[in-house]
Amino acid sequence: MQSEAVASRSADQRDSPREPRNGTPHLDAVSLAIIQQLQEDGRRPYAAIGKAVGLSEAAVRQRVQKLLDQGVMQIVAVTDPLTVGFRRQAMVGVNVEGDLDPVAQALTGMSEVEYVVMTAGSFDILAEIVCEDDDHLLDVINKRIRALPGVRSTESFVYLKLKKQTYMWGTR
Repeated sequence: MQSEAVASRSADQRDSPREPRNGTPHLDAVSLAIIQQLQEDGRRPYAAIGKAVGLSEAAVRQRVQKLLDQGVMQIVAVTDPLTVGFRRQAMVGVNVEGDLDPVAQALTGMSEVEYVVMTAGSFDILAEIVCEDDDHLLDVINKRIRALPGVRSTESFVYLKLKKQTYMWGTR
């Protein structure tokens, strides 16, 4: 029994996510399977995940914690902002003159901004914004985003109704 525990512990250490080599953690098949289990149900018990992926509950708990610590994943309750008191949601396309990083960094610091990506195409940056109402959205766009140094222009796409929001893309 003790040798099984040692073998199991060695396998867990060998197969667990290693430290990033070039900024991206190495994820083995077991870690990917754990992520997939949690994408299906973020409240799935570690014991059930362990049974599905062939690890003990404690090993799954350690793996999940390491994945969280490495920023590989987050476990959160995803809501439709329009149903929990935020009456206005929009995607804002931002065109920037010069370096994108300072503008993207400033956007990530705004509490209303939920999502920021640097893009190729019509916009340099896309930012998803969740606000209490139209006045709040106007304030964020007009007085805070457009006032950032380097912002050349913005275009807003106001959400009228959320039809699909899922994070079930799986793993590769």
